[in-house]
Amino acid sequence: MTAAPPPSTGRELSNPPTDGISNLRFSNHSDHLLVSSWDKSVRLYDASANALRGEFMHGGAVLDCCFHDDSSGFSASADHTVRRLVFNYNREDILGRHDAPVRCIEYSYATGQVITGSWDKTLKCWDPRGASAQERSLVGTYAQPERVYSMSLVGNRLVVATAGRHVNVYDLRNMSQPEQRRESSLKYQTRCVRCYPNGTGYALSSVEGRVAMEFFDLSEAGQSKKYAFKCHRKSEAGRDIVYPVNAIAFHPIYGTFATGGCDGYVNVWDGNNKKRLYQYAKYPTSVAALSFSRDGRLLAVASSYTYEEGDKPHEPDAIFVRSVNEVEVKPKPKMLPNPAT
Repeated sequence: MTAAPPPSTGRELSNPPTDGISNLRFSNHSDHLLVSSWDKSVRLYDASANALRGEFMHGGAVLDCCFHDDSSGFSASADHTVRRLVFNYNREDILGRHDAPVRCIEYSYATGQVITGSWDKTLKCWDPRGASAQERSLVGTYAQPERVYSMSLVGNRLVVATAGRHVNVYDLRNMSQPEQRRESSLKYQTRCVRCYPNGTGYALSSVEGRVAMEFFDLSEAGQSKKYAFKCHRKSEAGRDIVYPVNAIAFHPIYGTFATGGCDGYVNVWDGNNKKRLYQYAKYPTSVAALSFSRDGRLLAVASSYTYEEGDKPHEPDAIFVRSVNEVEVKPKPKMLPNPAT
């Protein structure tokens, strides 16, 4: 007897977190998946084998996580700590602390530093090699206009989105001041920012069902390419119902991108041609986070209620890993009219 095909939502990972999923990320080296949660845990899964490989508990909710290498990573916690987690030795170090919950964390392969953003309105850069002595591990602290909500790295560029719709763009080689100080082109609170894989700009989403496509090039020609579009909405009885866009993930091969919203849908977009390529079957609850694997063949989806309608009964938190077909993510060639014969 043949095994039943996985449902259209993808295969559900066993041993999921027991509370809201704040982020998930695939490794750059394998199909390992790192997941942070409000249940105070960071979990390491082998997504291909559907196996939980390790877990670290924290003193508070974990709001973000990222990989260092294939078996170690870093975490940002509501208990104000920044930690390094080494799964194969079951060892953790505290890199340092912020004065408020730590919302975002990134590891820069270009500089070998960890960058954290906090609700204390600062960014901090850490050298994880100095973790045994905390005063050695802190490289610098950089004031932000507001609480940090989302961050993204590409090469030496760091984009920081804060409350109050501020966006700061830094060069990691010179953090003394932002390279660019911007304001979000969307009217409502920023939910997620992600850099284009080709390094030319970033996508930014808001709580009001919109995504803005932005470019670093400040020339008139560069800025003429920017645009914004509506998504994750529906019409009901003549009214537009609008959902927050919680997650953006770029496909590593094609540069197309997926968005996840509080409507439970994942859409795939071709930003260059301004087209939607695909919509996956609806997930049980809000899509809280998304990540493509390093080769773009898998998409991890966190189906996890994000409390946008307050405390109410909701579906259990779950992680789905779906196989990605090329037709879902590959840009369609532009159809040229046949020349007159």
